[in-house]
Amino acid sequence: MLLIPAIDLKDGHCVRLRQGDMDDATVFSEDPAAMARHWLDQGARRLHLVDLNGAFAGKPRNEAVIKAICGEVGDEIPVQLGGGIRDLDTIERYLDHGISYVIIGTAAVKNPGFLHDACSAFPGHIIVGIDAKDGKVAVDGWSKLTGHDVIDLAKKFEDYGVESVIYTDIGRDGMLNGVNIEATVKLAQALRIPVIASGGLANLADVDALCAVEAEGVVGAITGRAIYEGTLDFAAAQARADELSGEAD
Repeated sequence: MLLIPAIDLKDGHCVRLRQGDMDDATVFSEDPAAMARHWLDQGARRLHLVDLNGAFAGKPRNEAVIKAICGEVGDEIPVQLGGGIRDLDTIERYLDHGISYVIIGTAAVKNPGFLHDACSAFPGHIIVGIDAKDGKVAVDGWSKLTGHDVIDLAKKFEDYGVESVIYTDIGRDGMLNGVNIEATVKLAQALRIPVIASGGLANLADVDALCAVEAEGVVGAITGRAIYEGTLDFAAAQARADELSGEAD
């Protein structure tokens, strides 16, 4: 079970939002590249970056910081990035910077043809991010709920060739009230590709619960507020996950 520290970028800083609200942001670091190095030193095996300004603007807004993070961690661990990625040129540029996986969210729902083209052009590098509440997909920084069913849409994207799915329960993100295990497992069971959980990871009990369903296809979990506010010790949590997954040294 891969625990993936999140570095959410707003105005060049590392922040966390509550339930996607740009006006409810807590700044945790003014040096995101140093934060990336910190999580690498704590044993992270992948990083999750979000260009929050980009997600709302529909185009990259923190590219210089993202380049700095890639420069800091180099080829040591994969870095996945989402937020404001709406065209193939942007994907190519980010991959050239050293990003391993590009996450397409709102654009995948609004413009499935773009996702299809991206999977064809950059096979193995495209992750789809599905944000949902009560089984329905949300778009535009979670501000709009669509009528799309999560599982139906995920199956379509799987057929396009996405590498994996990041599933976020937007009712729980940044709230530290536990991962929606049931919904995440239900999605993973319906797909052949891996699912990464996101939203609500708060403590070691959540890590235990996730590891218990790893065999269903839930391969990792993104963690943000918990590791920044100290309710979860990242190094201890990854060690615990490795132990439960039988990967500990």
